Amino acid sequence: MNSKHHEDLPVVIIGGGPAGLMAAQVLSEAGQKAHVFDAMPSVGRKFLLAGKGGLNLTHSESADAFSGRFGARRDAIDAVLKDFDAQALQQWALDLGVPTFVGTSGRVFPTDMKAAPLLRAWLQRLRRPTQAPTGAAVEFYMRHRWTGWDANQCLTFETPQGEVKIKASAVILALGGGSWSRLGSNGAWVQLLAAKGVAVAPLLPSNCGFDVSGGWSPFFKERFAGQPFKSVAITIAADGGYLKFQRKGEFVATETGVEGSLIYAASSVLRDAILHTGEASFYLDLLPDMSIEKVAKEISHPRGSRSLSNHLKSRLHLDGIKTAILHERLPKSVFEDTNANPQILANAIKALPINLQAFRPIDEAISSAGGVLFEVLNADLMLEQMPGVFCAGEMLDWEAPTGGYLLNASMATGRRAAFGVLHYQRS
Repeated sequence: MNSKHHEDLPVVIIGGGPAGLMAAQVLSEAGQKAHVFDAMPSVGRKFLLAGKGGLNLTHSESADAFSGRFGARRDAIDAVLKDFDAQALQQWALDLGVPTFVGTSGRVFPTDMKAAPLLRAWLQRLRRPTQAPTGAAVEFYMRHRWTGWDANQCLTFETPQGEVKIKASAVILALGGGSWSRLGSNGAWVQLLAAKGVAVAPLLPSNCGFDVSGGWSPFFKERFAGQPFKSVAITIAADGGYLKFQRKGEFVATETGVEGSLIYAASSVLRDAILHTGEASFYLDLLPDMSIEKVAKEISHPRGSRSLSNHLKSRLHLDGIKTAILHERLPKSVFEDTNANPQILANAIKALPINLQAFRPIDEAISSAGGVLFEVLNADLMLEQMPGVFCAGEMLDWEAPTGGYLLNASMATGRRAAFGVLHYQRS
């Protein structure tokens, strides 16, 4: 790209993540030339990072349960997922030569668990779309950081060679959310769209960790930061007493608090509580498969000369971080007074309150909440006030837990936006 100015590219896609690449594939297979611009030196960087521990593509649960993971945005996402659900995504991967399998948790992975081979096959398809008789190769422009529009409504990009301006008949914005800025999704687009009068909900951390109130003791931090709480459950209750969240799983103690899959699943509830009241709390059940009556009975069993810690280990198999968190959060008298009411300890084992004072910064979060409101988009994901400009992926105002939901929805919205472009060009 030597020229400083390119006129009339048919379709520009800004963002080379899953949403942008899926949009490019749809356009390519329709014979439409697509031009993908990205600020980074290569595309799919967050996609590759997400696959480091095994690429979770989607989830095998029912369509109703799947849509329910998107909370308040269920209806908007459900309408998009109808065209590209979990089964469609698995077929897409298979078409690229990458078979998938369903794990024990219901999550869907490539059989080799890796992201890189899938991304390579995908990019090869985009550059050489031999599958579609009328397919058009996708053109990629790296190190092109989008900086908005000029007075003539040309897209402006900052590049190592200086500013580049491009006129496009249609634009798909797939710029990601606000997490993992080093991989490209830094949320800088928020101000660019807000300046155009586009309604954007503030970006907030989602699937994030939290800091516990008052911090951990030096002993707990030194001995147990980085260690997991396995086979536990957490419960979050609302003021009226009804349950806002309850689930079994595991999470990890950090230097400042807690993070991990079970915490991520509850993160939107905990984050919103902190935003509204300045604090949040959950109840930790260290033995979710045992009734409180059984726990109290085992604690009451004569222990002779054994310490209470050894007694808990012997009777309830409680030790390590699970015993440590009890010492961390309960008065010393509970452990030192031989006449202490065993019900107090049983209550703590089954519902230990953990108070939180802050959520971790958005750049540490797996994903982000907030973004372009669906209310300012039409069914094709085009901005009502900016004809020809479409939005897709994590920059839309939705959030979901980990488990493949984020990736599936991002790709589905990229697909919907691309079909929207084709519809817009025909109209």
